[in-house]
Order: sequence, then C-alpha cells, then structure tokens
Amino acid sequence: MAKSSKTSAQRVFITGGASGLGLAFARVYAGRGCRVAIGDINAERLNAAKKELEALGAAVIATECDVRQIAQLEAVRDLLLEQWGGVDVVINNAGVATGGDIDAGTLEDWDWVIDINLMGVVRGCRVFTPVFREQGNGLFINVASAAGLLSPPGMDSYNVTKAGVVALSETLKVEQARYGISVTVACPAFFQTNLTESIRAPVPGMDKMVNQLMSKSELSADDVAQAVVTGAERGELVVAPHKLERRLWWLKRIAPDAYYRLVRQRFEKLAKKMVRAA
Repeated sequence: MAKSSKTSAQRVFITGGASGLGLAFARVYAGRGCRVAIGDINAERLNAAKKELEALGAAVIATECDVRQIAQLEAVRDLLLEQWGGVDVVINNAGVATGGDIDAGTLEDWDWVIDINLMGVVRGCRVFTPVFREQGNGLFINVASAAGLLSPPGMDSYNVTKAGVVALSETLKVEQARYGISVTVACPAFFQTNLTESIRAPVPGMDKMVNQLMSKSELSADDVAQAVVTGAERGELVVAPHKLERRLWWLKRIAPDAYYRLVRQRFEKLAKKMVRAA
C-alpha cells in the first residue's frame, strides 16, 4: 500500500467535490488536517463547499473542472504541482445517473454517461498516474457503485459504466503496484445525495423511485465516505459499505443462479410498482 493512503497524506483532489459524496470525502480529509482540492462544474456549489471546508480549518483549492475535458484535469494537475508540489490522494468521484432497458433511451444518453462515469475516471487515472509514479506513492479512490458488482436490471448503461470502473480499478491495483500506487474502488448502494438532479431515464417515475430508495438508506454520504477512506487505509480493493448489497454480491459469486432468480423476482415486483406510480 502506498505511504500516502494513511492519514499522513496531506494533499487530496476530488472530482465532483462540491456536493454529495464528493463533498463528504472532502469533509473527511479536511477533518484530518489535509489540504483538499475540489473540482466541479457547478461554480456556485464550489464556492459554498470551499467556505464549508475552510471553516473546518482546511487549506482548500476550489476549481471548475469538467472530467469530460482532459485538458481541465491536466490544468488541475499542474495547479497542484505548482502550489502543493504534488498530490497524495485522487478521488475520481464525478458521476451521473441513467436508467432504462437496453431498448429505452438514446445512444446519446449512453455516450453521455460513459463519457462522465467511465471515461472521467479513465482520464483522472491517466493524468495523475505519472505524478504518483514520480513521487513513488499515491492513492486512487475510484467511485463506482454496487450496480457495478450486481448489474441490476433496468439500469443498463449505468451498470456498464460502473462495472467498467471496477474493472479498471482491478487492473490498476496490480499494474501500478510496483510504482507504489494503491487503488480502492467504492461500490456503495443508495444513499441520500443529489444524483437525480441530472438523471436521464425514459422510464416514468424512475427519479421518484431512486429518491425513495435514497431516503430509506441506512447510510449517509458521510458514512459512505468514512467507510471508503477506512477501507482504503486498510488496502482494500473493493469497499461496499451497504450490508445488503455486500450479501447479494457474496450470493452472486457463490450461487449465481439463485442470485439471478432473486433479482428477477424483485425486479418484476418493482416494475409493477413503477407502472402503478406512473
């Protein structure tokens, strides 16, 4: 495990860091006295998040950053090298939501979610890997989802992007270990966040259903962030904070046929409920 994955890490960069899970990660590291850089496309939220983190006593850099533009990630990298001499933890967190079966929605929606959820992580890892190699240490925390492990029906494009983030993280875990680079992939289930603000789902009632599931979560964004950071410190590759989803992942691996029967039954019930709600 890279030296920087411990609490000695002083420099942290988070994409999508102005709200939701990204801001929760920022609070965790700010509370530890780390220097925190947050990138986001929402300037108003960036300013509010910067004030909140500075109130915790952290040194903060807040900069607009669209993970679809590699030049903007490179600009953040250069800024961190100039002002802080490097970065110890990079959290590729920025993401959006989509829903719908394979024949629903548009290919443009597929391009959109892949560009942000998957390629945004690819770009972040690609830009900061040389920095970590030069330093001889570094930690990537890539935010995927339990959907990337469980592949629930009705979320085709979203599942594909999150499974891709898991696969990328697994690859980098071994590939980059000789350079002192650690990798953890976060696979949370639903928790309260602003995910549905930008959701693209042709299915009526999808946003309402997701909001209901998030509101019933046993964990908050702060709980998830803390669990992921703790798991990363332990050198864990996959951190799945939610108990039910961890059990389902275990079932899928040891008894896949039973898992798929269970998921099909639940999906059919959920589909009927959504039809009634529409």
